[in-house]
Parts: sequence; C-alpha cells; structure tokens
Amino acid sequence: MPLPKAILFDLDDTIISAYSQPHLAWQAVSHEFAVEVAPLDPDELAEAVTRSADAYWADPLKHKERRLDMTGARRAIVGRALEELGGRGRPVLAEEVAHRFADRFTAYREERMHLFDGALETLVELRARSVKLALVTNGAGEFQRAKIERFGLAPFFDHVQIEGEHGFGKPEEAAYRHALQALNVAAEDAWMVGDNLEWEVAAPQRLGIYAIWHDHLGAGLPAGSEVVPDRIITRLAELLD
Repeated sequence: MPLPKAILFDLDDTIISAYSQPHLAWQAVSHEFAVEVAPLDPDELAEAVTRSADAYWADPLKHKERRLDMTGARRAIVGRALEELGGRGRPVLAEEVAHRFADRFTAYREERMHLFDGALETLVELRARSVKLALVTNGAGEFQRAKIERFGLAPFFDHVQIEGEHGFGKPEEAAYRHALQALNVAAEDAWMVGDNLEWEVAAPQRLGIYAIWHDHLGAGLPAGSEVVPDRIITRLAELLD
C-alpha cells in the first residue's frame, strides 16, 4: 500500500510510551509508600486503586472533563479506593498521605515516559517522503505541550492539535475534521494511527479515514472486539513497509 497524503498521529502510547499497564505503576508506587500506608498491604492498596481507576475512567460522559485534570483525577481515584477499603474495615490513610501517594503516581508516570523505538526515525522518513503529518492528542494543553517539548516533537508536524487548546477532542468528529482541514486533505487521503480502538480506529473509520491500530504491547485485539482496524502494527516503523 502506498503512503497517503497525510497521517494523523495520536501521542500517548503511540509515539511515546506513557500510560499502558497502569496496574504495574500503581503497584510500584504502593511499594514505595509501604511504610507510610502501613498496616495496609501495598499489593492490597494497588489492587484497590486499580479497581477504582477502571471504574473512574469507564464513564464516557465524564471522561473528557476528568482527563483535563489528571492530578485531580488521580487524587479522586485514590480517594475512592480508600473509601472502598475503609468500608471493608481496612485502615484509613490521612488525606495528606493519600494526596502525596496520588501525586507520586503522576510523577512516576512522567519519569518513565519515553519515545518508542524507531518513532523519531519514522517521523523523519515520513517527512522526507512528503507526507503531511498532524499530531492529534487529548488532554490538558499545558500537560500535553510539556510532553511535546520534552521529546522535541513539534518540528515534525504540520499541525499540532491538543484537546485542551481547541475545546474538542477524540472521539468527537470535530477533532478529525479540524485536523484534515488544517492539512488540506480529504478523509480518504489520510490515515489515523493510535492505540485506542474507539478514538483512533472506530471514530475515524466512520468518517472514511483509514485507521491503523498501534498494538504496542503485541496483545492482539480484545476477545469479541467489534472494532476492526484497517491495519494493525506493533511498531511505528511498520508504516514505512
């Protein structure tokens, strides 16, 4: 398949490794706080917070407002987990400790963010082949801009579109239409590449955009998935194949 006129890229867990496998991150932070959360068992705490996070992010109607304040979201997740543990007679942590625990998770994620192998080289080659590129990412403007600057990504893109700066984000149709308009290309002349099956596959497909799922963990489609990507890759360099 020849390369298209334009490619829309997601950022988190597509170009940079950012938020996958959150249960492992919560577990690591829980063990860092083992002394402060005692007599709670760190693994018990991590499991409770993971359950709380799954429930917290499962509400699509509140997802947008919550992802625009990640610090507040993570504090709320920890608070809900502690409420659940307290309801089962487990020890209650002081709010100050709970907040530091949640904030440490945010810092932990930031510390471990990194570019996927071959990501920059792929962007360089796509530019060399005259493919127009747009970065279309959800989240707060300041938070996402910091990542873009940290990894020096802005120069690779003809258009950078952040939900918090534009007022709309994936999977809203406006997010894809605006990016296409900025690049001056039609939907059928563009690809969307990302790790979220709804935001970067199902939604753009409804507009006629060729959707490529970045399965960076190599896990394969979830059992019973109703979303069928036009293509699946496990590393960005495969776009050049």
